[in-house]
Amino acid sequence: MTLAIVLVIAAVLGLLFLVRVTLLGTQQRSSGGQQLHLIDLEAFRSLVDPAETEYLRCRLPASEFRTVQRARLRAMASYVHAAAQNAGALVRIGQSALTGNDVQTAQAARELVGNALLLRRNATFALFKIYIALVWPNAGLAADRILHSYEQLNGSAMLLGRLQNPASPGHTSASS
Repeated sequence: MTLAIVLVIAAVLGLLFLVRVTLLGTQQRSSGGQQLHLIDLEAFRSLVDPAETEYLRCRLPASEFRTVQRARLRAMASYVHAAAQNAGALVRIGQSALTGNDVQTAQAARELVGNALLLRRNATFALFKIYIALVWPNAGLAADRILHSYEQLNGSAMLLGRLQNPASPGHTSASS
């Protein structure tokens, strides 16, 4: 009986989460801004590193570990959310680059759009897992995929930027 109640509550929370993500995505698309958010990849990498989590679990008392892990999860959620927002902006950039006549640029734009859409989908699932882990901080978590996808997206954006403007050595995506 208790398991059924927990499952119903989890399903309702999941539905509310998906509605929230959908509404936020609609608001972001209607605002039309293409501002990219800075993401500290080394800090993000540290947050998703299972060895780091295990180190903290071994070194801290259980109650302190849960407190620290929840703070790390909130930071991780911020990075995942920023990566999803950057992916949305890069989808729009890639779609606008598809209209050009250059075959290489169009191929790079298609790759960018594909990578960005995949990252946004994976970010939605990662955020859901992170929010569940906030309730149960000892639960395993797989946000490292988001980091890998974001690094891949960063490379695709830089390639498109170089193809569109070969004279400029600047970066198209936000990372540090």
